[in-house]
Amino acid sequence: MSLCVKAQEIPPIEIYTPKMYGAANQNWCIAQSKNNHIYVANNEGLLEFNGADWHLYSSPNETIIRSVSVINDLIYTGCSKEFGYWQRNEFGQLYYTSLSKKLNIDFLEGEEFWNIVALDDYILFQSLKRIYIYDKSNESYSFIDSDTTIYKVFKVNESIYFQKTKDGLYKIENGAPKLISESPLIKNSLMVNIFNHKGNLLIETENNGFYILNDNSIKKWDILANKIPQSGVYRSTQLRDGSFVLGTRSNGVMQLTPEGEISNHIDIINGLSNNTIHYIFEDAESNIWLALDNGINCINIKSPFRIYNDKEGRIGTVYASTVHDGYLYLGSNQGLYCRPIDSSEEFKFIEGTQGPVWCLVKVDDTLFCGHDAGTFSINRDKADLIVDIQGTWNIIPIDEDRNTLLQGNYDGLNVIEKINNKWQFKNNIEGFNISSKFFEIYNKNQIFVSHESKGVYKINVNDDYSKAEKIVRDTLIDKGLNSSIVKYNNNILYAYKNGVFKYNSENQQFLRDTTLSKLYSLNNYTSGKLISDNDNNTIWNFSKHNLSYISPSKLSRKAKVNKIPFSTELPRGLTGYENISTIQNNSYLIGTSTGYILLDLNRLGEKVYDISINSIIKSNVRDSVQIVDKSSEGVFKNEDNNVEITYSVVEFEKYLDTEYQYQLEGIYPEWSNWSSKSNVLFKNLPYGDYVFNVRAKIGNTLSKNTATYSFSIERPWYLSNTFIVLYIVLFLILSLITHNIYKRYYRKQRERLMQKSKRDLELKELENKQQLMRFNNDKLRQDIESKNRELGLSTMNLIKKNEFLNSIKKELKNISDSDNKIKSVIRIIDRNLNDKDDWNVFEEAFNNADKDFIKKIKTLHSSLTSNDLRLCAYLRLNLSSKEIAPLLNISSRSVEVKRYRLRKKIGLPHESSLTDYILEI
Repeated sequence: MSLCVKAQEIPPIEIYTPKMYGAANQNWCIAQSKNNHIYVANNEGLLEFNGADWHLYSSPNETIIRSVSVINDLIYTGCSKEFGYWQRNEFGQLYYTSLSKKLNIDFLEGEEFWNIVALDDYILFQSLKRIYIYDKSNESYSFIDSDTTIYKVFKVNESIYFQKTKDGLYKIENGAPKLISESPLIKNSLMVNIFNHKGNLLIETENNGFYILNDNSIKKWDILANKIPQSGVYRSTQLRDGSFVLGTRSNGVMQLTPEGEISNHIDIINGLSNNTIHYIFEDAESNIWLALDNGINCINIKSPFRIYNDKEGRIGTVYASTVHDGYLYLGSNQGLYCRPIDSSEEFKFIEGTQGPVWCLVKVDDTLFCGHDAGTFSINRDKADLIVDIQGTWNIIPIDEDRNTLLQGNYDGLNVIEKINNKWQFKNNIEGFNISSKFFEIYNKNQIFVSHESKGVYKINVNDDYSKAEKIVRDTLIDKGLNSSIVKYNNNILYAYKNGVFKYNSENQQFLRDTTLSKLYSLNNYTSGKLISDNDNNTIWNFSKHNLSYISPSKLSRKAKVNKIPFSTELPRGLTGYENISTIQNNSYLIGTSTGYILLDLNRLGEKVYDISINSIIKSNVRDSVQIVDKSSEGVFKNEDNNVEITYSVVEFEKYLDTEYQYQLEGIYPEWSNWSSKSNVLFKNLPYGDYVFNVRAKIGNTLSKNTATYSFSIERPWYLSNTFIVLYIVLFLILSLITHNIYKRYYRKQRERLMQKSKRDLELKELENKQQLMRFNNDKLRQDIESKNRELGLSTMNLIKKNEFLNSIKKELKNISDSDNKIKSVIRIIDRNLNDKDDWNVFEEAFNNADKDFIKKIKTLHSSLTSNDLRLCAYLRLNLSSKEIAPLLNISSRSVEVKRYRLRKKIGLPHESSLTDYILEI
């Protein structure tokens, strides 16, 4: 088969690589279950895909699985010398049952099973030499042998056909083969498939195309595709819409209309990951699945999107597009391109348009191209430069007759007009030279211009649009990156990140329109550019996750915001230069950085999907993992408090984003943020009861259901009922012990307080006694001092008395005594000087003042005489020799002699002071 379609728009293709699905490169067959899970026969085993995750089940005998078919709730597979079925257990996992071993089948050497077909209660397993017919009703089997190769087996109109190579076409009737045709064409061709065609058999061959078998006659099917050389068609299928998809050995897939015309050819160059097709399968959503020699592909054949991918970068980033005079035009950063609208040939570059194309505007029968070099008039594949003012952003009609046009350029606004059916430059609007990418005419002679970095200007011009008479910048509205101005239903709309604002002519300011501002939100905002489609009375806008458009409601004519899910995986155009144009009814072209996207609104429809929980896995800190039965409420041990839950929506559209949101009642009552992640792990959950809820958002539509799973985590052993009772008993015992301890403590505390009080009282009493003693001592000291004073006075009196008597005695001696009367007086005086009574009085007073001194010194020095003691007493009073002499009635010299003798008696060293020694005793 040769490639005949060039520059075609292809449907989205989801590519699953071996790394993604985790198995071998080669895949051989595909089937789908009632819950829409996809099953693939792979070299390493059976692959299951739930829309989010792939899972591989190893081949039962470690050989290549060649065939798979879902019949009722069982998944049948065939491999080398083995066939059987898989079924799901309570944990959601598949396990295998060998049917061939159960039936004790004796296989041929090297026998492999390439096809599995079901009819009523029978299941047919086809190898290259036999067809085994398994009767489910009585669990028995029979088989059909062949001397030649049985190439394939086909089911048509509840009948089973197969081809024996070099022999003919057979039909199975009553368990036996019946020859249908032995035409040389059938004998010498390999049959790819057989279809029902208007009551006849439509036979497709590998290398010779389609034939119609009617009774015993066979003829070529007269279709366009048969006129194209074909080779290497290995697999094919007829879709529900009647079209055909052919898979080749080395040239990808080709789609034919029911009439046999080629509508698509997709190979590795324009989308597939591999050109060798082993199997083709149409799923429940009409997606085409391809089992490839290297990987798995899913073609969203019914997708509203078709992608033209300019891989070579020949066209560049598309800034503008339109359909005019039977041609499709693309304006890009590299120039202007065109091709016939119904053609699939490559785009042709229009000479002279090298450089950025900013706009394509149709005015009546003329197509204008706003270009970096100026303004071109386009006629088919020719371009004529009519205005050479650099940088034409946009062009709009000024008057109703549409013979005068206003264009915005890099340096302001300009006017062009049609004279003698020829367009030419008229004038520049004097006084305004700001770049005018977005501008609109409002009423007569009033123009609004939006500049992203300078703001919105309102310009009043004169009648002939030659001069700006008044220019006012609107300071009440913010300027913004990627902002724009557009006219819709005779209203001027200004859009930027904070919403869409409508100009109010009464108060002459822009006011936020709450309905139109629903086009996007701050967290969904990418560009404020609004694109007006005057033909369909709509306005378009691009945001992060949506392609939105405003259209009048069919009932009220009020503006209605419609949102089309626009995946982040879709190719995008340059931000701020987004563009969309009408190709035909409800079909639109969106320019991208790598070509363009075709959007067919007729294919849009809100599909509602179910979300399901796939598996529940519990684990503990020792990494012991266990799958849980998800069909019943789970009760987990406390140590198994790590719970992982996987979930998915079975949805296979490449450009339809699926996001999930969950909550865990019992610990996380709030719904989580939307995320594309299809599993969640809860770690270290505390004991208690939980309800897990999960829902999905597919595009902009919520899933039909909310999947739920309830489980509980047991209390830890130390919080079991037995231990709680034990804790209560221990608490009571502990309380009693604590009570006794506190009781003993307070008793001891009380005793200590009493002892302390007693000690305090004793101390107080002692202090009082000490105080009393101090008082007594003070009194004694006062008495001593008093006695000492008395002693001092007494001593002084004695000293004075003796001095007085001595002076009298001395004077008397100087008087002549004739009759010896004076001598008698002197004798009286001597008696008074030696009066022992004076000494006794003194001794008594001295003892009262220092009562122990005489005893101590007698004890220390027993040899002392009374005169010595008298001298010691006087020395104790710290009296000098001069003061002592009168007391002893001797001279001072005699006192010194007495002191000397006393020192000797005491044995006092010469260097020591006698007075100090006496005072220290």
